[in-house]
Amino acid sequence: MTEISRNGRTVAVHDLTPGAPADAPVVLMCHAAPGSGSFDPDPEVTAAAGIRLIEVDRPGYGGSDPVKDGFATIGLAADDAAAVLADVLPPGGRAGVAGWSAGGRVALALAARHPELVGRVAVIAAPAPDEEVPWYGDENRAMVDALRGLPPADAVARLTAVFEGMLADAGGGALLGLAGVADADADVLTAPVRERLRAMLDAATAQGVTGMVADLAGYTLADWGFTSSQVAADVLLAYGADDALVPPAHGEWYRDRLPSAQLEIRAGVGHLVVVPVWSRVLAYLVR
Repeated sequence: MTEISRNGRTVAVHDLTPGAPADAPVVLMCHAAPGSGSFDPDPEVTAAAGIRLIEVDRPGYGGSDPVKDGFATIGLAADDAAAVLADVLPPGGRAGVAGWSAGGRVALALAARHPELVGRVAVIAAPAPDEEVPWYGDENRAMVDALRGLPPADAVARLTAVFEGMLADAGGGALLGLAGVADADADVLTAPVRERLRAMLDAATAQGVTGMVADLAGYTLADWGFTSSQVAADVLLAYGADDALVPPAHGEWYRDRLPSAQLEIRAGVGHLVVVPVWSRVLAYLVR
């Protein structure tokens, strides 16, 4: 892991393919929530693709500092990633960008806000806006609505108390559930995948619930920082047919609003669709 400085914050950067050639195609992966930049969906597939895989911890996750004032918005996360790409890419180069779950929004924001750095985009099991495709439930929706209009520090404090209580009550298995892992993913959740997920979640909670709170506040209480119509890049949308958390209706919403997008639905898998589609994603991004 390396670090860059952004407006007084430390941003952690993970190069998951340290042995890649200097001229290897760059793919930037935007992690899930909760998550961190330490997760490679399938290291064997990544190695075979001959790419350089880069990931960035969003504010409050892993080694990245939280935002002290205001919200850690989707746009801010995209701008952090853009700063990393500007250092990594050769002059005039572009990266393929993938985003799993909450990271899908960041991937799209990056393409919209920094098109000069982005080639193709893959969005994997990313939720649409809740007001368009309801997904986070009446109880959570009421909680979020009660936070609207509060000063950011107050909203973050209330969310922190909620998340800390939730994790204390639920025990060690709560994080896998929050990451969307469910029975539909049983065939995908092999021992190596489980180990990589656990490592990712351990890193995600290195600062407690700070990253999770920042993500939730950033996409529910602040503007996303882009519109779908601003994404000029070609986009692959990949969703699990049996994803109970983010079903394919979310992918249909993005497909119908992005200027150039195709939707693929993988049968027999849920939110961990990122693992079985990884080879397809990399082939799409570097083609």
